[in-house]
Amino acid sequence: MRLYLVPSPIGNLGDITYRAVEVLKNADVILCEDTRTSSVLLKHYGIQKPLTPYHQHNEHKILAHLVEQLQAGKTFALITDAGTPGISDPGFLLLRECIKNDIPVECMPGATAFVPALVQSGIPSNRFAFEGFLPLKKGRHTMLTKLAAEERTVILYESPHRLAKALKELAEYFGADRQAAVCRELTKMFEETRKGTLLELATHYETHAPKGEIVIVIAGKE
Repeated sequence: MRLYLVPSPIGNLGDITYRAVEVLKNADVILCEDTRTSSVLLKHYGIQKPLTPYHQHNEHKILAHLVEQLQAGKTFALITDAGTPGISDPGFLLLRECIKNDIPVECMPGATAFVPALVQSGIPSNRFAFEGFLPLKKGRHTMLTKLAAEERTVILYESPHRLAKALKELAEYFGADRQAAVCRELTKMFEETRKGTLLELATHYETHAPKGEIVIVIAGKE
């Protein structure tokens, strides 16, 4: 009886630990965000285990059933499409319920997109605030106003089709000259880290439509 939270590669399939592969091979069931995406990783490492979809659209519905199976002695491994479960991905709800029911939980170390983005941005990494995705509507103004005054480095996730608009908005709140970096396609063939002011980055991505997963790193207020 145990739930393992297993980080999956954010791009390069080689970025998974030996121990993570062993845990996946020995689990009774693998919970995954998208079975099609996870099947690519599992096939690469020769892992053949029952897969159960677990994502933001069904996690509330199947939560009680999963807890019952765990209490019956099952060992589950939870993976997401990329990165560490619970970090801007499904996982926290099940983790919390396991803790409530005294079910052992183990989170394994591994890939998380914001760490390499922060380090290679060249922006101070000793103190930072990770906020994940900004609210799309309700609470967005309040959050941006709060983060603009943050003295620590600020890290955000953003989708490619919203990037240019988000950078322009960040320039308005944080100041056009605030230093930042946009990291995309981390660990993949076309990985890119572009540095400059928020205004320079917004201008660039208005005419250069980006692809892939994106991390924005912004210098704190001086």
